[in-house]
Amino acid sequence: MPLLDLWAKTPDQLEDKQIHQLIAFVGGGKLLDDSPCSAEFREFLATVPSKKLESFSAQCLEQAFPDSGMALQDIVNEIGVRLGAKSIRGRYRGVKNQIGFDGLWKFPAGNSIVVEVKTTDAYRIDLNVVAEYRRKLIVAGKTAEETSSILLVVGRQDTGDLEAQIRGSRHAWDVRIISVDALTRLMKIMEDVDDPAIVQRIHSILVPHEFTRLDAIADVLFSTTEEVKQDETPIEIKQSSEEPKVEGIKTSPVPFHEACVKRIQHQLKVSLVKRSRSGYSTPDDAIALNCSVSKEHNPDSNPNYWFAFHPHQQTFLEKHASAYVAFGCGSSERLVLVPYEKFKPWLQNTWVTENGERTYWHVVIYRDDKSYALRLKKGSKAIDLTPYVVANGV
Repeated sequence: MPLLDLWAKTPDQLEDKQIHQLIAFVGGGKLLDDSPCSAEFREFLATVPSKKLESFSAQCLEQAFPDSGMALQDIVNEIGVRLGAKSIRGRYRGVKNQIGFDGLWKFPAGNSIVVEVKTTDAYRIDLNVVAEYRRKLIVAGKTAEETSSILLVVGRQDTGDLEAQIRGSRHAWDVRIISVDALTRLMKIMEDVDDPAIVQRIHSILVPHEFTRLDAIADVLFSTTEEVKQDETPIEIKQSSEEPKVEGIKTSPVPFHEACVKRIQHQLKVSLVKRSRSGYSTPDDAIALNCSVSKEHNPDSNPNYWFAFHPHQQTFLEKHASAYVAFGCGSSERLVLVPYEKFKPWLQNTWVTENGERTYWHVVIYRDDKSYALRLKKGSKAIDLTPYVVANGV
């Protein structure tokens, strides 16, 4: 059975397998350029959660095996995808008349990064060779000189000699270094935020800058922290009122997104990969999901749930041919899943908050036993969400 099918149907069988064991499952069991083994391995990496990518990269660095360098190259390129880049995979081994780059990452803002992956610093990196890869990619029209740079992804954090080598070369303004560990941490930060402005700031860290002034890095840290700590605030709806009344007590967000997504994967019969704090999509980006969760308010008298739906979440969904919104109501067992094309028209009758730079719609759901309703502004009839409830057992 193909590795991807095993992961989809019986993931527990693969949970404790080491990366060299997983490679043995695919194709001929050896990573080669343009081979079925390589293609299947990359499809598998595109499906697994980020914690697996982190674990696999550590295994490549700590447990030397014949294909560890090639496997790490594929893992790093998949991390580039999780960071929001379109990743063009390079070759494992250089051949005549082929550009020998490891990866080329293209970001939405227009920047491109030529990636070179090194498991060890035991051998001195020839910066001229890597720079020649970039030059050839520019000549081939794959990138542009003014918007491209080089990123060395290294296995060790002790890179003093390599840093000195770069500073003393003519490539100092085109090359940056990052450890595999730091790169995986950036990937996990990406999963904690939704705001495109913060995502763009994270991307900018990977591009060469003159960091005498540190405002840009401080902005990334501050903005990320602010979004991650945003609390959900319960809203009390009164039918006589035109606006929701926001209670003064803030409550901590309830972290059961992943349990909701697991049920949705079974419902839709697809694999979903986390792209941001609330955004998920299939590895081929054919289907997208925005998943929000809320604690239950007034459970004894009038159970209700409050969610914020942001314009950038709408933009994310509209980039995909098929999209859904999901609302976890108090727990993953109470889950509403609505096709986005059904949900979108309802937004015009929801409450909207415009607070400086932040604008979002209030999605307020009330529950009456097993019935669910989307509450709308006065004069608009509530939407019955009961048909969209994911059945228990799924």
